[in-house]
Order: sequence, then structure tokens, then C-alpha cells
Amino acid sequence: MSQNKDTITPHGGTLINRIATPEQKAEFLAQADSLPRVQLDKRATSDLVMIAIGGFSPISGFMSQNDYQGVVNEMHMASGAAWAIPVTLSVSQEVAAPLKEGSLVRLDDPSGNFVGVLELTEKYTYDKKHEAKNVYRTEEEAHPGVKVIYEQGEVNLAGPVWLLERAAHPLFPNYQIDPAASRAAFRERGWNSVVGFQTRNPIHRAHEYIIKCALEIVDGLFLHPLVGATKSDDIPADVRMRCYEIMMENYFPKDRVVLAINPSAMRYAGPREAIFHALIRRNYGCTHFIVGRDHAGVGDYYGTYDAQHIFEEFKPGELGIIPLKFEHAFYCKVTEQMATSKTSPATKEDRIHLSGTKVRAMLRKGEIPPAQFSRPKVAAELAKAMKIES
Repeated sequence: MSQNKDTITPHGGTLINRIATPEQKAEFLAQADSLPRVQLDKRATSDLVMIAIGGFSPISGFMSQNDYQGVVNEMHMASGAAWAIPVTLSVSQEVAAPLKEGSLVRLDDPSGNFVGVLELTEKYTYDKKHEAKNVYRTEEEAHPGVKVIYEQGEVNLAGPVWLLERAAHPLFPNYQIDPAASRAAFRERGWNSVVGFQTRNPIHRAHEYIIKCALEIVDGLFLHPLVGATKSDDIPADVRMRCYEIMMENYFPKDRVVLAINPSAMRYAGPREAIFHALIRRNYGCTHFIVGRDHAGVGDYYGTYDAQHIFEEFKPGELGIIPLKFEHAFYCKVTEQMATSKTSPATKEDRIHLSGTKVRAMLRKGEIPPAQFSRPKVAAELAKAMKIES
């Protein structure tokens, strides 16, 4: 079955494109040495890319004060569009002071390369603790997302942005499938329904189980692991991608899966980030989005299913994507297969619970995850990457 148009519209109705044309790029480069500079960190660089390629549609730049306050306080931008995570460019007072509203600002990546331009429309201060409490539900600096807020500058710079060029990803150029391209890929396959899957962890058996349950009710799967900035103790992106490749080669129907990288950075914002991730996948063309146990959580800051409950805070159809909510999957010793409490007769003693945290802990101790945790080929890849001898 073929289709001539996208099954689902981007959030806000239009897919944003803020990648400079060759003519615009030439103009910006000609001004490069005369423009005031702001150096982006890894997260802001990822945000610049996500804005430019349309991953954050309808956002076309770093948020104004009205949008910022609306998102922090009510999970809606000034336009009324739902959005759950602030997308801001924060700098120190010293950096902000000489910048003039109405002028262009050169944006450099962490290595000092000229990567983008900000059309500065506004400078404003903000309450860091208020943002932390509302977005992350905690003011504790031990939370990695809160720590970022406390360490960043006191002034937000707002305005539309331009990305000079969409460079190929240095590690995963073949998996760099941006929203316009993913939508085209789904159309070519005739997929009218597509489920997106997000993770920052190596894929394990619980992931595989809920993914395949979702595949039973949709036309295709968009495997979309995050490769932007994560915590230092998370498994490196190149290792995680090899694990996905192994799953694609051995355990998934190849004609029903598209594997691509998500270039955005993790916030670890739990429930709010679940909304953020769902809207991003809508922009990539997904009609459905998997929300499992403790989505985008960290530590004990969020309840097990808070990331599922938050979807109920929005009006029906407001997000434009259907969340598929799954209970915690485990290996059932009684039935000798993956299951949830909805399908397994096992008592707690006969359930082997799986999580990315447990897999990481086992690897750090030099242990290879058992077959109930990870597919053997995936476990072998993780062991190899962590220099564990089988």
C-alpha cells in the first residue's frame, strides 16, 4: 500500500528548516570575523541541530522569555502549542552584556568551529531553582539535569537560529536520517502507522519485548537511539549502536524497521522528557511512541509510571501522537519467556527483572549479562566493549 502524503503532520503543522542555503552560508561566512561570538556547549550544539532540521518543530530558535515561562510553568508555549522542556541558550552576564538585540551573533561549537548564527531578539534572566523544580521536580544538584541548570549562565539569549550546514555525523553518517528524510522513508515503505522507540541504554530483552508488542499493531518501527550528550557513566553511543545493528541483523524483521540516530541531548527529566521525546518522534513522522517504565528517569526522582501519567495532563489529540504505555517487562521463569504482570502467572521469586542500570552495573563488575537479560550476541558486544573476557 502506498501513500502520497505524510500520515501525521509535524508538531505545529510545518516542519521547520533552519539550515542556511549556500547563499546564506556565504553571507554569514563573510561576516564571521566581525560578529560577536558565543561558544555553545555540547547540549546547545545538539539543540541548534535539532532546531535546524525540524526535530524541535515548531521551534525555530532559542526560546523567548514568554515561551520559556509558558513551558516551565504550564508546558505550553506562548502560541498555545504543547512543549515540555525549555530550549534555551544560557550565557554569563559578561558574555551577554555587549550583545545587542536586533543583531547577529556567531555560534561556535565546543571546538571553536563556526556552526551557526543567532538572530538575537531578546536577553532575559531567569530563576534557576524555579526551572529545576518545575521541569525536573527537584532542586537537588545531584540530579544531572539540575546540575546543568545551576552551572550554566544567568542570561538566556533568544531568537531564530541558522545552522551553517548539516554536516555528516562523524560516527554514524549512514544512520543520520533527519525528519524530512525519515518521513520520506516511511512514505516509500507505505507505512501509515509508525511507532518510535527511544533509549539511551544498550538494548536488552525487556526493550525487545515491548518493541515487538508494539510492532504487532503498527506498520513499522522507528528505532531511534539518542546519541547526543549523556551522563559520563552511560554506555558510549558507538557501543549502543553496534548493539542495535546486531538486533537488526538477527532479531528484527528488516523490512519493518528503520534505524536512525537521535542527535539530541538527554535531560533526564523523566515525565516531561517523555512528552519532549514523543513530540520529537512526531516530527520525525511517527504516529505512536513507546513509553515504558521510568522513561528518561534517573535515580529515584520519579515514580515508576509518572512518565505515562503525564500524557493525561494534555487534551485528547493535543500532542498529535499516540503513547503506547507498557508495564515493566521481565523474564518469567515459569513460562520461560519475556512477560509483564498482565501476561505472567509467576510470583516475584520467578521474575528476573531487567534494566539498563542493572546491565551497566554487571558490566562494571566484570560480569556478562545472562541470556535472560541480553541476547548473547549483544552481551558479547557489550563485554568486548567493556574489555570483559567471556
